[in-house]
Amino acid sequence: MNALAGKHVVLGLSGGVACYKSAHLCRLLTKAGATVQVVMTEAAEHFITPVTMQALSGRTVYGSQWDAREPNNMPHINLSREADAIVIAPCSADFIAKLAQGRADELLSLMCLARPIDRIPLLLAPAMNREMWAHPATQRNLAQVAADGALVLGVGVGDQACGETGDGRMLEPEELLEDLQAFFAPKVLRGKKLLITAGPTFEAIDPVRGITNLSSGKMGFAIAAAAQAAGAEVTLVAGPVHLPTPRGVQRINVQSAQQMLAAVQSQVGPADVFIATAAVADWRPANTADQKIKKDGSGEVPALAFVENPDILATVAQSARAQSGALYCVGFAAESHDLLQHAMAKRLRKDVPLLVGNIGPATFGQDDNALLLVDAQGHRELPRAPKTELGVQLVQELARRLAAAPGR
Repeated sequence: MNALAGKHVVLGLSGGVACYKSAHLCRLLTKAGATVQVVMTEAAEHFITPVTMQALSGRTVYGSQWDAREPNNMPHINLSREADAIVIAPCSADFIAKLAQGRADELLSLMCLARPIDRIPLLLAPAMNREMWAHPATQRNLAQVAADGALVLGVGVGDQACGETGDGRMLEPEELLEDLQAFFAPKVLRGKKLLITAGPTFEAIDPVRGITNLSSGKMGFAIAAAAQAAGAEVTLVAGPVHLPTPRGVQRINVQSAQQMLAAVQSQVGPADVFIATAAVADWRPANTADQKIKKDGSGEVPALAFVENPDILATVAQSARAQSGALYCVGFAAESHDLLQHAMAKRLRKDVPLLVGNIGPATFGQDDNALLLVDAQGHRELPRAPKTELGVQLVQELARRLAAAPGR
């Protein structure tokens, strides 16, 4: 299910201290199932050795147009024709200028110029000092290479090797991997708007205590990332979790079930799909103390009264858009036992076309899971796999269902 599996990526390194990140990127790409052919400029070899990149890629590194391994003396042609994509990381200000001007005075720039632009994409991960990044000449060159068909992946913000701080850092290897996976992922949800809830809710008892659960939010975040990679516009309403926001996803942080409902109602209007993965607390304290409840030494235990929280999934599923079929609703159920029976009953009770069940709390916080898809026709299992992979499978399943739905 990995979008990079079987892909052949030419990884080009131009000169810059960010070459050390390219080593990690190379390793991540190979672990994701891609073959990586490294091409380095002479300047890049001042920052990291070809031996290192060869060890990580498992392939001999190219650096010269006159490499004797190529019988026709045309590595710029041969290497570019084999690629599914050419990725320049780091891409220096000088190399961006070369691309903008169409210069071709060494192997890497020759290869970029010689690539068939209609079928071999060129992706750039810029890396430079903040002043170089902000300079009008660099911005003009970036606009030109983008107009010529290259995809500029953007830059990070933070400390730079020169001691300054600002824009211009090369994105982290994990971010670039995510961008590449999204680039290659089939855009089966292009044009769709998805609203997803994830994580637990926290229902306050007093300023320092509350009722919550062990949901990590990993499954919902994985679905959001997979949907964004599949071309969807994704809004993620997240309870209190410590997870990075998937790239390209709009995130709204909430605490309580009432806050989550309010956020969902404010965002659901234009949505095509609502996916409720959040583990919402069923009850909340009827009253929240203004100050921390203290033990007084009497041995008395405070009596807590509870009220029922709003049912977010049922509220959305009963809306006019959901009932008309304009909004496709997906529910989640974490059960401790009798998963199929509880999932079937919950689907009917919530009145949703698809209910996804899993056994909890054993899967809470874990990186893998197994899921049960329950609909009006029966049920089907998605075997245990990493949650990131299950997210991709669920997105593909959702795309098939949307395509088959009348009027969609």
